[in-house]
Amino acid sequence: MLKQRLALAATVVGLGAFVAIPVLAAPKAKPAAAVAKDGREQCYMCHSEVKALKENSKHAKLACTVCHDNIKEHLEKGPDVKPITKIDQAVCGSCHKAQFDSFYAIHYPEGGSRKEKGVPTGRSPLQDKLLAGHGFTFEHAEPRGHAYMVVDQFAVDRFQGGRYQFKGGWKNYDKVGKTWDILEDKGASGKLTETAMAGNPTCIQCKSSDLILKWKHLGEKGGKWDRSSNVNDVVKDVHNPVGCIECHDPHGTQPRIIRDALVEAIDQNPSKNIFAKNGKTDLKIISFRDGFRKIGIMEKTDSRMMCAQCHVEYNCNPGTQWSDGKPVTFVTNRTNHFPLKNAKDLLAHYKELDFFDFKHAITGARLIKLQHPEAETYAGSVHDKAGVQCHQCHMPKLKGKDGKPYSTHGVVKPINMVKESCITCHPGDSAEKKKWQIDTIRNYTKGKMRKAEYWLGQLIDTYQTAARAGVAPTILDQARAKHEEAHVLWEYWTAENSDGFHNPTLARETLTASIAASKAGVKVLNDALTAAKQPEKKDEVKK
Repeated sequence: MLKQRLALAATVVGLGAFVAIPVLAAPKAKPAAAVAKDGREQCYMCHSEVKALKENSKHAKLACTVCHDNIKEHLEKGPDVKPITKIDQAVCGSCHKAQFDSFYAIHYPEGGSRKEKGVPTGRSPLQDKLLAGHGFTFEHAEPRGHAYMVVDQFAVDRFQGGRYQFKGGWKNYDKVGKTWDILEDKGASGKLTETAMAGNPTCIQCKSSDLILKWKHLGEKGGKWDRSSNVNDVVKDVHNPVGCIECHDPHGTQPRIIRDALVEAIDQNPSKNIFAKNGKTDLKIISFRDGFRKIGIMEKTDSRMMCAQCHVEYNCNPGTQWSDGKPVTFVTNRTNHFPLKNAKDLLAHYKELDFFDFKHAITGARLIKLQHPEAETYAGSVHDKAGVQCHQCHMPKLKGKDGKPYSTHGVVKPINMVKESCITCHPGDSAEKKKWQIDTIRNYTKGKMRKAEYWLGQLIDTYQTAARAGVAPTILDQARAKHEEAHVLWEYWTAENSDGFHNPTLARETLTASIAASKAGVKVLNDALTAAKQPEKKDEVKK
């Protein structure tokens, strides 16, 4: 039997940066009665994998009826009558109120939210130029807390033409709770100007736990929803952001992962991946309903894997093949794929996968659109080698009003809670010193990001000049190849959310490599432009 370790249990109490708001009424779970226990045994007759997880765990005495409705009818009439599974976080919140409240606590960051990256004061001032041709140029904002991850995906200007908006306008922008208590559908005719029609089911099922029983492994056909489902139909079935069951098994409370592409990536290479230690990954893959879904159970909490369910570079959309220019559609599971590679290896990985996202509008370079690769960045860093995990910094332990310690599920930025996040491991340092160190690393990395952007911009401008001047296609091809290389090494860091702090060495190494690649591309083009002018000078001398 797997040893259980309830990880990351908490709320935030008495912290000025947070406001705890009771957004949902959590039903009170009742211990199992004798009748419920008999029902449990009947459930175990068919669900042996559930029994293996549940028995001898902290949830062993919890009645199946706490999380499932319609059990009596299911037992009487068989598999044709499905039990109803209650996935709402409020079910867990009935016993784990501290964790539940802290997840929905509003954190008011400095300067407000909805901070666009592609503006002069943003993380990527030249983004519109460098991502020309991609939907992210319509809006690519800094992330808010986990409680907002669904509504912010639906309400962003690049999603379905701005069809989904906050009820009551901006006054409800900070409201948390059920998706359709917060948003409204303006309809297909409600398209706003300067918006994109992006959005797909694979991305949506990563933002919410609601679809776990309706989505077959990797989004293959056979569930209610799959990779090719109509995105606006799927949207209406999503009511909650990622919930407790993403990281905690509801049957036995074991730490776990459920994100299909991550389970698949680790299962394909359990001895050599970014989470493996001594040639082994602490993850037992369990298959449900003849492979309909797979989950990974851990012996001990490893929040590197738990957080990697979302905080990774991944592909969730159609694209194009490098080899022949043919489209990559939702038919292939390349549209639900985790590389688990860092910036140095991603371009080679996607070439081997035979996939790229889009062509740059000016150079025609085949570009990868990077997501949020925190897990790959952190792997091999100083903190990772020291055994530090994500929850120790982003979900620090606190004390509640009752004096009991727990960890916040608000998922904080350590720089805003240095005392709780950093000083426990660095007791000899002051909070001021740690903030100074964090800012120093981030400032240095931001400088390299700006330089990488500048030189990518120079490469694009020089390419345009060369193309107009009639420079040979073979030279333009060389410049495009340098653009493709430089882009991945730069954009990785605008997508990664730590501004280099998760791995400063990797950040410097890859950003300077981006600068070098852009400069090499500029030189190839300038040399060709100079050579093209030489005959003109010779003609002038003859005259």
